[in-house]
Amino acid sequence: VYGATGFVGELTARYLADHAPIGTKIALAGRNETKLATVRKRLPERAQSWPLIVADSSSPAALDALCARTRVVCTTVGPYLKYGEALVVAAATAGTDYVDLTGEVPFVRYSIDKAHDTAVASGARIVHSCGFDSVPSDLGVYALYRKVADDDAGEMTDTTFVLRSFKGGVSGGTVDSMRVITEQARDAQVRRLIMNPQALSGGPGDVPKASLSSEPSDIGVVSAKKVDPSLRGTLAPFFMASHNTRIVRRSNALLHNAYGKDFHYAETMNVGSIPGVSTLAAGAVGVGTGAFFGAMSFGPTRRLLDRVLPKPGNGPSEKSRDAGFFVSDVYTRTTTGRRFRSTMRAQGDPGYKATAVMLGESALALALDRDKLPAHAGVLTPAVAMGDALIDRLRDAGFAIDAEELTR
Repeated sequence: VYGATGFVGELTARYLADHAPIGTKIALAGRNETKLATVRKRLPERAQSWPLIVADSSSPAALDALCARTRVVCTTVGPYLKYGEALVVAAATAGTDYVDLTGEVPFVRYSIDKAHDTAVASGARIVHSCGFDSVPSDLGVYALYRKVADDDAGEMTDTTFVLRSFKGGVSGGTVDSMRVITEQARDAQVRRLIMNPQALSGGPGDVPKASLSSEPSDIGVVSAKKVDPSLRGTLAPFFMASHNTRIVRRSNALLHNAYGKDFHYAETMNVGSIPGVSTLAAGAVGVGTGAFFGAMSFGPTRRLLDRVLPKPGNGPSEKSRDAGFFVSDVYTRTTTGRRFRSTMRAQGDPGYKATAVMLGESALALALDRDKLPAHAGVLTPAVAMGDALIDRLRDAGFAIDAEELTR
C-alpha cells in the first residue's frame, strides 16, 4: 500500500488487515519511515509484522526498487498528475500490477502514452480509477453487458448511469486533484483533451478525434423518461461524469466495441421525481458544477474555497464514514428494443469507506485471483482487467451488484 500515511491510504491498509486472506504478504510504503511506523501501530495486530518500504515519489530508483519486490502496488498518492507518473512507469517496466484512485483524465492519458506498450510487453496490468471513481460506473456497465449477452438481447445502445442516492463527503485528495486539473486546463492542449469524450479510447499517441456532440453532455440536464420510461422527473449532471465516462468508453474500446457499435454513455444524478422541483434542482446542480470549476480556476475565489474545502490527508470521522452509502443504477436499451438495468449498492461513505473496499479488493483480485482474470495487459480499466473476479469479490465484501431485464 503506497501512500499508507494518507487518510485513504490508512483506511485501505486497515481494510486489508481486516479482510485479506491469512498468508497474504502486505507492506506499507511511503516517503517517511517514522510516519509509516506510526500508522502501522494503529492497525490491527496482524499488520504489526508488515514491512515498511521507504520510497519517495520523486525518486525513480526508489520506486523501481519498490516495484521489483512486489506483485501489486496499490497507490493512494495523489494528485497523480503531480506524484504518480514515475510509479506508473516503474510498475509497467517491472511487470508489477498497479491500482490507483485517480479521477484525472490527463494522468490516465499520460499513462497510456508512456506505459501501455511497456506494460503489454512485461505483462503488467495498470488499472486506474479503482474507487468510487470509476468502479460503480465501469462495473455497472460491464454487468449490463454480461446480462445482455447472456440473454442474447443484441447490443447496447444509449446507456445512462444514474446515481440514485448517496450519503458522504468529498475527500481532500479529490479536491486537490481538482485543483491540479484546473491548473492544467489553462493549457489549451490539455483543455482540448479534457473536453474530448474519447480522450482515453485510443492507444499510445492516438487520441481519437471526437466532437462534444458525438456523446451525451457531461453537464446536461436530462429528462428521466428519456433514460427509461420507468423514471420520473429530471436528472442532474453527475459531477464526476467527465472522468467516469472516459473510463467506460475506454473499456468498450479495449473490448473491441463489445458493448455495441452504437454504444453511447452518459452519467446523471437523481435529484427527485417531482417534475417541476427536480427540473429546478437539476438546473441548479448544473449551474453550480460549472460555477465551482470556474471558481477553482480563478485565483481569488480559489483561495476562498481552499479555506473551507477538505485538505489532503483529512477526512470524516469513523461514525460519519459508517453512516454513508450509495446506490447507483445503469440503464440501457438494446438493438432489439429490450431494456435492462444494473444496480450497485454499498454501505459506507462512497469516497472513503466504500472506496477503501473497492481499492483493497481490486488489489487482492490482481494478487490472488490471477487464474480468474481476463488475459489482458497494459493500461486497463477495472472492468477489462478484473471483470467478473472483482464483481465476485465486491459481492463477498457486502456490495449488492445485480442486472435484470425491465419489462414494464
